[in-house]
Amino acid sequence: MADPFNFELVSPERLLVSEKVTEVVIPATLGEMTVMANHAPTMTTIKPGVVSVKLASGQVNKYVVFGGFADILPTGCTLLAESAVPATELTRDALQKRIDAAQAEIANAQNYEHKTKLEQFLGQLADLNGAVIPG
Repeated sequence: MADPFNFELVSPERLLVSEKVTEVVIPATLGEMTVMANHAPTMTTIKPGVVSVKLASGQVNKYVVFGGFADILPTGCTLLAESAVPATELTRDALQKRIDAAQAEIANAQNYEHKTKLEQFLGQLADLNGAVIPG
C-alpha cells in the first residue's frame, strides 16, 4: 500500500479537499501527472480537466478543475484551482455556459496573444465536455 500524504484542493469559493491520500492524478498543462508520497518538489500549471483523488481508505473521488497551479512537495500537494467542483455536481448546462463565455471573450479579444490563449482554453473546455459528460 502506498504511503499517505496531505492533499488540498482549493478554489476561490471553498476548500474542496483536505485529506490524507495515497495518489492524486492532476491535469497538468504538459500532460496528466500522478502524484504520490515523496514526490520530487514541483510546481506546475493545471489545465481544465479532471482531478482523481485516491483517499487513504481506497475510495476515489473526482473533481473538475478549470485551470490553476499545483505545488507538489514530498510531504503533500496543494492544488490552487481557478474554479473547481466535484465531478458529480457538474452539469452539461454549467459547462456549456463556460464554453459560451469563452467564445464571447474570444470575439472581444484585443490582441493576438490573448485570443490564442482563449482559443486554447476553449479547446480544453470542449475536450472536457466530451470526457466528463459524454453523449
